[in-house]
Amino acid sequence: MKIYSVLLLVVLASFSQLIKAQAIQDTAIVQIETNDGNEFMGEIVSEDALKIVLKTEKLGEITISKNDIKSQIKVNAQQIKGGKFWFDNPQATRYFWASNAYGLKKGEGYYQNIYVLWNQVAYGITDNFSIGGAVVPLFLFGGGPTPVFITPKFSIPIQKEKFNIGGGAIIGTVLGESESSFGIVYGLTTFGTRDNNVSLSLGYGFAGEEWVQSPLISVSGLFRLSSRFYFLTENYFINAGGEGVGEIGLGGRWIIKKAALDFIFAIPIIPDMGTFLVIPAIGFTIPFGNN
Repeated sequence: MKIYSVLLLVVLASFSQLIKAQAIQDTAIVQIETNDGNEFMGEIVSEDALKIVLKTEKLGEITISKNDIKSQIKVNAQQIKGGKFWFDNPQATRYFWASNAYGLKKGEGYYQNIYVLWNQVAYGITDNFSIGGAVVPLFLFGGGPTPVFITPKFSIPIQKEKFNIGGGAIIGTVLGESESSFGIVYGLTTFGTRDNNVSLSLGYGFAGEEWVQSPLISVSGLFRLSSRFYFLTENYFINAGGEGVGEIGLGGRWIIKKAALDFIFAIPIIPDMGTFLVIPAIGFTIPFGNN
């Protein structure tokens, strides 16, 4: 009899924990932005056709008129850290310019602009394959040739959110010129999550039917420091004419709503250059589709 009593208590306790876990999972946590620019995050206590009662951590229960709501999004509990909402990485598949081994999901896409000159769009055909295109619109600056590119990429998760491999190509031509194909074919590995990772890439460039003899090696990293800011680094090395040349890039990513503002300071590493040079660059990424 005692054994059955113990078993019954265990079963009841298990159901109690299951019900509590389900209640936590079903709790509706939302972030609301009002028309005057204020943002509130909390649990919906009640809601009707005119208003929402929200239980917040700092202000307690507040009532918001639905006429004052500009946007309302459901928040994943994992995105709340220290009472603050951590936005999704709007450009989790790239660093400043270089790619990592994470891929766009089916239906996701982005537009990226760097210094007006580089304009790129990419779209996820499947969860493992994306296709994109880019243009450098030199015709906006007094005419001249216009380089265009296609950018296929595949990614394969080996261990979810820990280790990915991938590869792709940047294949370009110049409109109005014949025999002008050029680009690079690359393979890469990424260690870490979409928020904190390091990638190693190896690529071979070509022009026409000629391939370079030495690979372009890239080591890049992305590290989240706060709810809106990442530190990023993007570095390149190649053996050119028997001498090693490269570039060290240090910068960051600032999340503005769903978009990303990237900046980087590139430092060329060239033997006997004789001077220290820092080249700043800035880029902007806007996601679209299922993001």
